[in-house]
Amino acid sequence: MNQYAAPPSLVRYRIIAISVLMAFTLYLHRVCLGEVVKSDSFKADMELSNEAVGRILGAFFFTYALCQVPAGWISDRWGARRMLGGYILGWSTLTGLSGLMTGAGGLMLARFGFGAAQAGAYPTSSAVVRNWFPLSQRGKASSLVSFGGRLGGSLAPVLTTMLILSVGGWRPTMWLYGILGVLVGLGYYAMVRDRPAEHPGCNEAERAWIGEHDDHDEDLLPAGFWSVILACLTSRSLWLNSLGQFCINVGWAFLITWLPTYLKDVQQVPDRTGSIMVTVVLSMGMLGQLVGGWATDASVRMIGLRFGRILPITIATWLAGLSYLGCIAFDSAIAVVICCAMVSFLNDVGNPSIWAFMQDVGGRSTATVFGWANMWGNLGAAAISVMVPYLMSYGETTSYGQSFVFIACALAFFIAGLAALGMNPTRRIVIRS
Repeated sequence: MNQYAAPPSLVRYRIIAISVLMAFTLYLHRVCLGEVVKSDSFKADMELSNEAVGRILGAFFFTYALCQVPAGWISDRWGARRMLGGYILGWSTLTGLSGLMTGAGGLMLARFGFGAAQAGAYPTSSAVVRNWFPLSQRGKASSLVSFGGRLGGSLAPVLTTMLILSVGGWRPTMWLYGILGVLVGLGYYAMVRDRPAEHPGCNEAERAWIGEHDDHDEDLLPAGFWSVILACLTSRSLWLNSLGQFCINVGWAFLITWLPTYLKDVQQVPDRTGSIMVTVVLSMGMLGQLVGGWATDASVRMIGLRFGRILPITIATWLAGLSYLGCIAFDSAIAVVICCAMVSFLNDVGNPSIWAFMQDVGGRSTATVFGWANMWGNLGAAAISVMVPYLMSYGETTSYGQSFVFIACALAFFIAGLAALGMNPTRRIVIRS
């Protein structure tokens, strides 16, 4: 006879659905400005130099990286529902307000605030996944959230272009995006609870299926900010994870920053065709997320947590590195795009394992730990953005500039795979108050 009077409720699926929508909105808002600043309506309205536009676009990454850890800690301290709902409302309001700005200064300030508000999204969402899914399901749940982000990023260019042409310019487009985000933020706050026990729709059978974590004492608050930072600084596994994320983002960020320019300037691909090629490359990441979520959970079941969690990262990153080396071996644009599509796919195959690792070791401070490692990843993305022009310039005299770039990206992936082998997801970080 069944121990429970009713079958498990399905609240966790609603939690993951609104989290996917949150991630979609996150990347839709993040990527849309790149299309906006290229539009005729923006250029005619704002009349900004390329240097000013570059500073506006770069403002996001500055505060986004710096605010990862504090935003994650605040969510650990005050609860994911309250804080992530507020983060969504904050960045959505700033997206809408961007459509009211009349100069570079106002847009830059809005973008600074936008980066700070978005910094807490993925760290906090990772903590929600940890609380609502058992260890055996964390990889797949995390992959769905990341899938939502990849989908938003892939569709942002075409959706933004269509809206600008349909609603009369870039300003109404930003207002519509802002309104959409506010609705998502209100929906997130209404649907999500920090733990299953706090949700009125989650019954006893579902709570038993999810399981209780040993750190869910209601009277136990997360450790102080500096205690968590000290724990991060003294964790070898987390340092290796941070090194891996730095290197992985060196390899991945090339696809969203310099690949369009490479296709146009080196391969002589027309703009319209190049944009389609880049969209295809980035879309492969969505498939990689789903495969990676299944792979990490299956690997853990078959060979245990210690190596089951990290082998998908190592295998995927090493194959991604080999794919970058393939870009050197082939000279046609189609072949390079195929190799880069493989990089995109393989990069995201390993991503759910990285999320799940931080949930495994982070405990009640998962959002803070996630923010720490994600900060290093974003610094890696910034590094490759700066490195590419120098590598190209260094190779100009021999026409090997692009080869140096592909070799650097491949080397970064190889280092990331090696670093993953030293990570130990069975050892939670030790936080001393």
